[in-house]
Amino acid sequence: MREPICDLPAPCHIAIIMDGNGRWAKKRNLPRTAGHAAGGEAFRRIAHHCRKLGVKYLTVYAFSTENWKRSEDEVAGIMRLLGNYLKEALSDMEKNRVRFRFFGDLSRLSPQLQKLCREAEEKSLDYDVQVNFCLNYGGRDEIVKATRKIAADVQAGRLQAEQITEQLFSDYLYSKDVPDPELIIRPSGEMRTSNFLLWQSAYSEYVFMDVLWPDFSEEHLEQAIAEYHKRNRRFGGA
Repeated sequence: MREPICDLPAPCHIAIIMDGNGRWAKKRNLPRTAGHAAGGEAFRRIAHHCRKLGVKYLTVYAFSTENWKRSEDEVAGIMRLLGNYLKEALSDMEKNRVRFRFFGDLSRLSPQLQKLCREAEEKSLDYDVQVNFCLNYGGRDEIVKATRKIAADVQAGRLQAEQITEQLFSDYLYSKDVPDPELIIRPSGEMRTSNFLLWQSAYSEYVFMDVLWPDFSEEHLEQAIAEYHKRNRRFGGA
């Protein structure tokens, strides 16, 4: 049996920008949809390993508000893969006992996919380990939508402006009741946040790794956790 790279406890909440599917496929002269299929398998492996390590929350960037700019065929392929995964998850939900949450504006998805998302959330409410799928999600869009809701509540007299605090603002986000991620991992060699969890990541530790997402392994996850434990988290203090 392989020895663990890090024997320290895993963070409560890990978030991952699942990047590099297209480049993985291009390197192999495969269509981009093949890269997304391989990325889906990587997600299954990593989600299972996170649960094994005791991670309570896993948040993954599945589809951004900017990803609609991609070709119709690629977008359709991603949505088809997601639908197939949710159907599979619903049939195995009692065995896996993972709670599903979706962060993002689902209204742009097909009615069938919206229904699968709702069913997955409703049927898994009582489970402990939680996976948050950021789907048609953008950090700026999330903040704008929260601001509009707060403004509407102030205008309607349900809220006073002086009542607005950081905690109250957080309660208007998709991630309400979810602790901020301690660790955010971005594979693929890119070193940017790409509009991911902009509010929630204020004090997250970022680990950037030069491996394409479909090749991301359990060992890579443990390496990222080991790097996290080397950081001195001062939260603005001395």
